Amino acid sequence: MQDIGSVVREFVEEVLNQGRIDSAERFFWDDMIEQVPFPGQGPGLQGLKEVLRGMRAAFPDMHWRIEEQLVDGDRVLTRFEWTGTHRDAFLGVPATGKAVKVWGMVIDRFQEGRIKQTRIIMDTLGLMMQLGAVPSPDS
Repeated sequence: MQDIGSVVREFVEEVLNQGRIDSAERFFWDDMIEQVPFPGQGPGLQGLKEVLRGMRAAFPDMHWRIEEQLVDGDRVLTRFEWTGTHRDAFLGVPATGKAVKVWGMVIDRFQEGRIKQTRIIMDTLGLMMQLGAVPSPDS
């Protein structure tokens, strides 16, 4: 059996960094459950793929880096950081051309080698401040 931490690392490289969104089906069950869905995210794998396509369109140079990973039984906690340049509308914010750096964590629960449940916690407020959609405390 493949190490579930390495499955997550492969997903990050192939799907998120290389933009091969349709390859997500290798890593997730069709009826996967997003515990904390993105605004407007539909159900299952198709909902996830739509969110990822939207992120890739908005940040075409998006690059994810795994900072830390912990494995506990059938679960993987991955702490990450992603960067990108805002080139198209995202969460209602028109393209700004600004470079962003966003941190977060995701907990994935595996079932028979693929992700069945996922829960992402991402610094969306920080992202919105970097895009100028929300004033930062410094301004």
